[in-house]
Amino acid sequence: MHLTVGDLARSTAFYEQRLGLRLHARDETTARLGAGGADLVVLRGRPGSRRVPGTAGLYHFAVLVPSRLELARSLRRLIDTATPLQGASDHGVSEALYLADPDGHGIEIYRDRAREEWPRDRGELRMGIDPLDIADLLDELEPTRARSASPSTADAVQGLDPRTTIGHMHLHVANLADAEAFYGDLVGFDVTQRYGRGATFMSAGGYHHHLGLNTWAGVGVPPAPEGSLGLHHFVVRLPSGSARSEIVSRLRSAGVPHGDAEEGVVVRDPSGNALVLAA
Repeated sequence: MHLTVGDLARSTAFYEQRLGLRLHARDETTARLGAGGADLVVLRGRPGSRRVPGTAGLYHFAVLVPSRLELARSLRRLIDTATPLQGASDHGVSEALYLADPDGHGIEIYRDRAREEWPRDRGELRMGIDPLDIADLLDELEPTRARSASPSTADAVQGLDPRTTIGHMHLHVANLADAEAFYGDLVGFDVTQRYGRGATFMSAGGYHHHLGLNTWAGVGVPPAPEGSLGLHHFVVRLPSGSARSEIVSRLRSAGVPHGDAEEGVVVRDPSGNALVLAA
């Protein structure tokens, strides 16, 4: 996840103190953060940049923690740092917390349920939006909890578990059909669920979603102007160089412009959102 932020020091402190990410490296313009392994979030400072509403771009990015206990620790950290929440939902497939960083970038922190627990209707995946039981989640931190580990609330301020990843991306797009065709036919994701007429969820390998697409910012919205606050690009990690070559071949056949980037092959979707295909 590469984000353009207005104040690099302010944003770095937010992601360290409120989310529990660790600072891996920093220079005058860039901060790289993660949970101790690979970089998960890269902040690109651009003083004076502003948010442009009514454009394509980031709706939110989602930080996937490895357990319900880790989600409870994240919630405790947000409470202890007086960080406002924008929502808290039980989606059936997952439990999630929603907030925004100082520049208004949407963030989801979530944990997955086991796949056999995911709700289905006639075999089709059905993610919902029910209220999250906050009290029950915080009970995960109680020493009297009957399950193995029993951390105190003081433990909750520690950093994110090293197994934490970026679980999915959710994007504003101009046209759902065009976005589905790009991410499905060319990149190779499968549609897992359509939510009304305004959102589509897609994934690889039967996951509930690695990608959310919506037109909630408006149908036909333009790309965000270069250098504005928001998504710079995100990285899709593929299992092999040959898997990436297959995608590049489809892009070439479809006449979609693409080029080389430090991490792989960079391409923009029909709404102008940039992604890098890494192997």
